Amino acid sequence: MQLLNTSEIEIKKSKFYGYCYLIEQKEEIKEILTELKKTHKKASHIVYAYKFSTTAGKSDDKEPSGSAGLPLYHMLEKLNLNNTLIIVVRYFGGTKLGVGPLTRAYLEAGKKSLPN
Repeated sequence: MQLLNTSEIEIKKSKFYGYCYLIEQKEEIKEILTELKKTHKKASHIVYAYKFSTTAGKSDDKEPSGSAGLPLYHMLEKLNLNNTLIIVVRYFGGTKLGVGPLTRAYLEAGKKSLPN
């Protein structure tokens, strides 16, 4: 596993931290998530999407269904990024964003974490 890039954005006091990893096997995802959960102990949500040439997956981590992991997965699919894991960590800032703005925030943090 290799961390390729990170990002940070803030929207209505919620902070979103994006991470993009190059991964070789599915088992690495659990390792990375465990480490990020230690680093971001007070995070509200840790959502992710990954894609290999033969399999893929995603998690909304208790965000509204389809608002976080699925858009990140679609981004990986559209850009044809295999062996890639995108994780976005959210710290809730006290203001609910609504599904549309929430989805855009996750996508923006995910996109900004992609290597140039």
